[in-house]
Amino acid sequence: MIWTIGIFLSVLLQYSNVAAQALRFQPQGASATGQGNAFVAQADDPSAIHYNPAGLTQVSGLQAYMGTALVGGSIHFTGPTGATTRGDLGGSVAFPPPSHFYMSANLGALGLTGLSAVTAGIAVTSPFGLNTRYPTDGPFNTAVTSATLPLIDIKPAVAYKVTDSLSIGLNADIYTFASFLGEGQAQQQQVSAGTGGIPAGASLEFFGNGTGAGFAASLLYAPMKSAEGLPVLSIGFTYHSQAVLPLNGALLVNGTKAADASTSLVLPQIFSGGLALWPIRTVEREWKLEVDVEYVGWKSARNLDIRLSNGVTVPQPQQWKNVPVVAVGTEYKWLSPEWLHHWEVAARGGYTRTQDPVPDQTFNPATISLTANTISVGGGMLCREGGRFLSVIPCGGESWLLPKAIGVDVAYQAWIYESRTVTGNINPTVNGDYRVSVQVGIVSLRFVY
Repeated sequence: MIWTIGIFLSVLLQYSNVAAQALRFQPQGASATGQGNAFVAQADDPSAIHYNPAGLTQVSGLQAYMGTALVGGSIHFTGPTGATTRGDLGGSVAFPPPSHFYMSANLGALGLTGLSAVTAGIAVTSPFGLNTRYPTDGPFNTAVTSATLPLIDIKPAVAYKVTDSLSIGLNADIYTFASFLGEGQAQQQQVSAGTGGIPAGASLEFFGNGTGAGFAASLLYAPMKSAEGLPVLSIGFTYHSQAVLPLNGALLVNGTKAADASTSLVLPQIFSGGLALWPIRTVEREWKLEVDVEYVGWKSARNLDIRLSNGVTVPQPQQWKNVPVVAVGTEYKWLSPEWLHHWEVAARGGYTRTQDPVPDQTFNPATISLTANTISVGGGMLCREGGRFLSVIPCGGESWLLPKAIGVDVAYQAWIYESRTVTGNINPTVNGDYRVSVQVGIVSLRFVY
């Protein structure tokens, strides 16, 4: 019976690379999202904790930045025999929605005058994992019927201003699951193909959870500044380390536990570099252009070996590859327009191209592994002293309870995936044509104290 379960788990997890590739969700703040995520060299709000921790030295006082993303889309499949099916992201809108929370504090602004060059922060984000769902009677139901990965990242961070032009930053990444996000665990469901002694048509489920850690190190260099001391040319670099997340759980057959099982989810190392230029940066207006390039090390996920409760290990080699991500973005700001006194207004746009890291042989419909071209648009408004947020809340009031500024950022992304024909897959039912479309709307609120 143990070897039978081992064979089945080998089949189950080999077809379940949602737990290994773990779809990367790039939008982590509406300001950056509206610029196609080209933000590494700007990094001037609390979401710098994610994009470039060194940028926290540009974030004054005590600030909070929080929001959520509404993600919807569909996956259309046509098999070689003409069989079709349609999947979605767990519903018309993915739930729980990927969300973000950032808080930063300049230690000098808190009264520690000797530490004015240091800014600390904390963040909770959802950088990996989305839901996918297909009909239980679909053509590849032996590969997947549903998959979830409600992973969160807890990120304590610190930044230090070395000189007037150079800052460095560091943060930890603590990846884990939370019970308030779905069932607080990775899950994969499918239907048995009748292999490994499991009856055909049986309901199969693998689940597991755990905690892993990594780190990010970064720098921000501004060799050219305006008369007001603001960057007009900025260079940013961030390195996110690889992290290994153990998943410990069980295999269920028709809802009954068949065996304990565990594996390791490998999250890739990422090198990010960006160059930002402000052709206009005055007390009245700002215009920024930025180009970012990332190199995502998916090749480090060399295997998804399965460890059974009797000590047997079932090897599962993978064949993912490292891929680049290129983003270009722009932002135009009116700092105190005559038509809206006491407010800053921003318009944003961008484009991102993300390469597909998964070859045909190990492609899995649980993860949307297609090359994507992303179009982004967005805007923002920041209420300063003398203004009223939502025409009710005064901005810049004398009371310590009222923030000096309140802002809202919104963004929309259309993820335009290139169609893909999969052939030679280890599960032949997965072979066929895939067309995917995803749309993302994101909103973030900003409070400056």
